[in-house]
Amino acid sequence: MNSRNTFSEVRRGYLAGKPNSWQPSRILVVEAVPPFWANTCSKLCEALENVFCLACSLAGPCRIPLLSLYVVQNQHECLLPFVQVKESFTRLQTCLSELRSLPREGSFRLKGEGMMQAVQDGLQQFKQYTRHATAGSSVNSSVEITVVTSQAGAEIVKQLEAGLKDIDLVCLRRLQVVEISRGDIPEAVDVDVEWSAQAADEASSNDSSILGMDIDLQTLENDVVSLETFFKTWLHDHGTDCEQLHLLLPAAGTAHHAAPRTSLACVKCDIHERILSPALLPQAANVTVRTDDPSTPLQLAAGPSASPYRLRAIKALKREGVCESVLYGLPFIIKPTSCWQLDWDELEMNQHHFHALCHSLLKRDWMLLAKREPQSASPSWSIVATSYYAIIPSDSSTLLLRAIAVRELLLPCAFPALSAELPEAALSTIESALSSLELEPMYNPLRMRSNLYKQLRGELSRPLHRQLAQHRPRERHPPRQPLSRQPPSKARATVAPLPMAAPAPKVLRTSMARKDTCELSLFSDEDDQA
Repeated sequence: MNSRNTFSEVRRGYLAGKPNSWQPSRILVVEAVPPFWANTCSKLCEALENVFCLACSLAGPCRIPLLSLYVVQNQHECLLPFVQVKESFTRLQTCLSELRSLPREGSFRLKGEGMMQAVQDGLQQFKQYTRHATAGSSVNSSVEITVVTSQAGAEIVKQLEAGLKDIDLVCLRRLQVVEISRGDIPEAVDVDVEWSAQAADEASSNDSSILGMDIDLQTLENDVVSLETFFKTWLHDHGTDCEQLHLLLPAAGTAHHAAPRTSLACVKCDIHERILSPALLPQAANVTVRTDDPSTPLQLAAGPSASPYRLRAIKALKREGVCESVLYGLPFIIKPTSCWQLDWDELEMNQHHFHALCHSLLKRDWMLLAKREPQSASPSWSIVATSYYAIIPSDSSTLLLRAIAVRELLLPCAFPALSAELPEAALSTIESALSSLELEPMYNPLRMRSNLYKQLRGELSRPLHRQLAQHRPRERHPPRQPLSRQPPSKARATVAPLPMAAPAPKVLRTSMARKDTCELSLFSDEDDQA
């Protein structure tokens, strides 16, 4: 397993004939050995349940097409044969219940080959499943295996490398070993997780995967947030059949006023979702206002595309010269591509160019204004609207992509400057209200909860016919008809159904009081919980 070229070349040759491959199937191998299992079980199961309810609820192509789960104690056992995740939430919950019921105390003699046997059995089951799948099935023909352990991860990696030397690994896309820290960590709500640092660690892990490591080793803290963040990487687009974005820059030494369209330097990138679109979840309007419709820049960022998007940099902008009110839509992260069809030298050089671009933009305090080029030639008589994007640097070797407003979309905005002299009474009232708020040095989204997981679990736990009934448009009843005035002996009393009352609108904290006024409430966390 130390031969980088052998494994990579075999995998390239195998995937070359799979043009529709996108998300890989998943095999999760969990070591459940006391006494460490007692500290890990509940947190691991909660993190998995949270991610499963998201995966089962997201609209669009399934992000985790197939999943199988193994547990290793005295011997390995398959708790969940391969299932299609999107329609199997009840079965996934049953599997997690079995995982929670495993003994947390006692003495188990863990055999060294237990993990290896679970990995081998999972690979064999996957091969059998794909062999018997129908010809038109959209199941990916590659699989990723994740081994979760409380033992020393380096030892597990050595055991797997030794045991899998003579095994056919042609369908194995990636093998991960996740070592959960044995230290006692407080509950997730009390853990101050550096979410930006985690994103950087994840990016560096992905870069090491690009450079050909066959077995990835990661260490996670023993808390729900860290585990959940790791398993959420399963929701990202893992397709590497083609780069997703071509960032076109003027060629070196070309004057900006006379740069020919063909004289461009191309940096090949992949697109990385930063947040899940609320529009992909049921009852999306209850989560947040939709800002990604109608013109999200890259609607297919979470899936394969026929050809890469092409963004051509046309100007450089000073960062302080761009008002945030003209940026809209869901943000996306741009990173150097990991497309397996590129040569190793080209991948490495492209990565160096990308990092140099990040460094230069950050040093100059610039951002790029880019224009989206059509992916295919359109007829001469066809008029296609053009979209523009801001490409913003950061210190984490990635770029942020945001759609930026153009003349046609911009509404008039003329507000007077803030007055320097304010009534003392009003100023004192507001200062007192602001002083009562808790001040955080930075916003950490991992500490904020919206009860979305509870809502999704409730939706998925309902019978299917009730789910369909809830999302079916409500029928309008005809108006009440007056009763007939015929004699009682000949008339039938008919009562028209009463019209259903419209549901009361939900009140937001910022609510429109009148057409021209807006009421803003200042509140603290304690007031919100009350």
